[in-house]
Amino acid sequence: MNQRAMISAAATSLMSLALLSTPALAQDTAKEKCYGIAKAGQNDCANLSGTHSCAGQSKVDMGKDEWKYVAKGTCKTMKGMTADEAKMSGMKKS
Repeated sequence: MNQRAMISAAATSLMSLALLSTPALAQDTAKEKCYGIAKAGQNDCANLSGTHSCAGQSKVDMGKDEWKYVAKGTCKTMKGMTADEAKMSGMKKS
């Protein structure tokens, strides 16, 4: 096989892979904030109580005011809460 044919075959293979992987990227990737499930240092961003404003700064496991992004519809199965539920639960500051 000459060099031009090899390059053409490689380019065709790469384009085919790109087209095959596109539907996977288009899948629904909806996320929701789930409070009360993050382990210490594994929260996704600022907490409800305002004691920090960044990811990875939670000090306690499962703090009611700390959250993580989870796949939409899975928070309740992880025993998590919505923001409103966390606010009403008397969240403990971390």
